[in-house]
Amino acid sequence: MAIVTDANDEHLVADCLNAAAQGDISAYFDLGVMYSTGSHGVECDLIEAHKWFNLAAVLGHEEAAVCRHEISDEMTAREIAEAQRRAREWLNVTRRHAA
Repeated sequence: MAIVTDANDEHLVADCLNAAAQGDISAYFDLGVMYSTGSHGVECDLIEAHKWFNLAAVLGHEEAAVCRHEISDEMTAREIAEAQRRAREWLNVTRRHAA
């Protein structure tokens, strides 16, 4: 089933990704919500959701920590490891661009 998006959804996702690249904790959380629910034109992807919730939680976002825990119950250990790898990769890439 194709997900129908509109320009507003695409703009919102792009804005969140840009804010996340700047280290915006709220953007990390919002991306986690989008991927965990399959909203705003993105497909539901628990690995991506865990990645974003993890990034927000590490920086002190309490609700993100709760959400990360909740979706972890629906994931395999391999999926969680992949999400953690992607979070580390995101941090490495954004640090390189900041330097």
